[in-house]
Amino acid sequence: MKNILMVIAILFSLTATAQVSKVSLQASGLTCSMCSNSINKSLKTLDFVEKVDANIKTSTFEITFKPNSSVDFDLLKKKVENAGFSVSRFVALVHFDDVKLSANRPVKIGDKTFEFVNAKEAALNGDKPVQIIDKGFVSAKEYKKNTFEIKPGVVKFYHVII
Repeated sequence: MKNILMVIAILFSLTATAQVSKVSLQASGLTCSMCSNSINKSLKTLDFVEKVDANIKTSTFEITFKPNSSVDFDLLKKKVENAGFSVSRFVALVHFDDVKLSANRPVKIGDKTFEFVNAKEAALNGDKPVQIIDKGFVSAKEYKKNTFEIKPGVVKFYHVII
């Protein structure tokens, strides 16, 4: 009986933390390969990051995470900012397991809470890319296009589009 409970606990902990497998992040303000290298080095210092692939031409970084690690989106953004740049696009590959989706209703997935802006009623399954559209995760111009209400005093969540 103890073994069965231990196996269930291990399986639950794996599914609870393994919801985000990678992030595609685009930075703005890069002018040369040294800029890209600065961000690359900064991102690699995070303990949950397994690999960073940089594309200098598009200023994008494909970030893969260590298995069973908890990913901190805000910390990724902060590392880019600490390197002297800003995030202009942030897309996470999130695993959904029959998640009921409706517009402007927060959904908890793993250790993160998302609010799908302008989404239609649906059930999501499998790996899907979601773009975070909160301030600091998109360009200032893109942020101004998006209209959503930030609710004070509510648990931290990310506004996303799918």
